[in-house]
Amino acid sequence: MNLLFKRVAILLIAMVTMNVAASAQAKGDMAVGGNLLLGTGDNSQIGIGAKFFYNVTEPIRLVGEFDFFPKKNNVSMWDLSVYGHYLFPVAEKITLYPSVGLGLLSASVSIPAVTVSGVTIPAQSHSSSDFALSLGGGIDYELSSKLILSGELRFKIKNGSSSIIALGLAYRL
Repeated sequence: MNLLFKRVAILLIAMVTMNVAASAQAKGDMAVGGNLLLGTGDNSQIGIGAKFFYNVTEPIRLVGEFDFFPKKNNVSMWDLSVYGHYLFPVAEKITLYPSVGLGLLSASVSIPAVTVSGVTIPAQSHSSSDFALSLGGGIDYELSSKLILSGELRFKIKNGSSSIIALGLAYRL
């Protein structure tokens, strides 16, 4: 994992040092969309997400996102985050971006009641929330003037780290 993190850091630094003049996004552009998510580490399950994009300036985009990971092995999770993207158009329809974000993560564990040798142990549940920093990067591909296909890799940094791969589709408003 440490080697992967170093490679992603080098990729982000390379993206920041690129000099690209054109951009398909303009100040005030907005879009809404959804994600299919694959979590790893503490979060090794499939989830779905909803997102809203707003271009603050031509190269800077803010993204609000809500992700939900349904119950698997008695654990369900959600994540409410805000991300900043710095957009680097690299071809007519392709844009790369580093991403940094802050989010609130919540996990719930539900253990059903169990009867062992005539003794019933009651059902139990516990939930916990924590803030996490997110670092990553992604790529947008314009399918049309209104539809954007995206792929993103994020590293969530908290008590235990995890990574999320997101595949998304957004509609420009």
